Amino acid sequence: MNTNQTTVCGPRAILVSAIAAALLGGCASAPVKPSGAAEARAKLTRLQADPNLSGRAPAALADAAAAVALAEEPAADQALGEYRVYMADRKIEIASNQAQTRFLEDQRAALVAERQNVRLDARTREADAAHMAAAVAQQSAAVAQEDAAVANANTAVLAAQAAELQRQISALDARVTDRGLVLTLGDVLFASDRSDMRSGATAHLDKLVYFLDHYPDRTARIEGYTDSTGSASHNQELSGRRADSVRGYLRGQGIDPGRLSAAGMGESDPIASNDTAAGRQQNRRVEIVISNQAVASR
Repeated sequence: MNTNQTTVCGPRAILVSAIAAALLGGCASAPVKPSGAAEARAKLTRLQADPNLSGRAPAALADAAAAVALAEEPAADQALGEYRVYMADRKIEIASNQAQTRFLEDQRAALVAERQNVRLDARTREADAAHMAAAVAQQSAAVAQEDAAVANANTAVLAAQAAELQRQISALDARVTDRGLVLTLGDVLFASDRSDMRSGATAHLDKLVYFLDHYPDRTARIEGYTDSTGSASHNQELSGRRADSVRGYLRGQGIDPGRLSAAGMGESDPIASNDTAAGRQQNRRVEIVISNQAVASR
């Protein structure tokens, strides 16, 4: 009985052992990605990304790329995998050396060309300097004469501008004050208790338009005033509408609205007594304050 059991169990044990050995042998020989392949890929990527080197050794770089791709393939033989990684490193180094050599050669050629250009420029500048020296000597007297003529012309222009400004101030019948030029328009512009301008009553405003056209850097503040007849609120509102009416006329004549401002002053700041008809007539007025600017600043 024991002899038969030994005969039956022995072959089974041998078969199980053989299968286990085969399985273990298969696991031990499974292909794996070689160590160092990732480092080789990183070196290749850095070389390909270098703008100074990537385009200077295309054939060697292509060989290196093929070697890295082969090194990344799993290998059952560890020695074969290590050899492939080694060859990939060598080809990357060869490609890098070739690219650096050609980069230095290109730089050297550029430096030689630049040196030649510098020498040529120096000779050209020497010749130009000789010609310029003669030209400068001839022009010095002419420049001095021109400077004197320009200075005289500028003086004449400033004098003419000052005279023209004074003429236009006189034409406007404006007063020179610390606030600027003040043009006072009486109650001829508006009918009693009205804010729309009378027809044909804009002669002074037309002179103002001419002035502002010729002096575009100046601005104008339009202030409306009334006498004390009526309520203060009504007079305030009426004076504001009259100032706006004048401003609207000037805008209609082409004056930039950004240069114009308007304000109603009501019955404040009378220039005459409101106890008499003549005084009240003087107080019913529009004053236009033109900003003070030197003629020379135009």
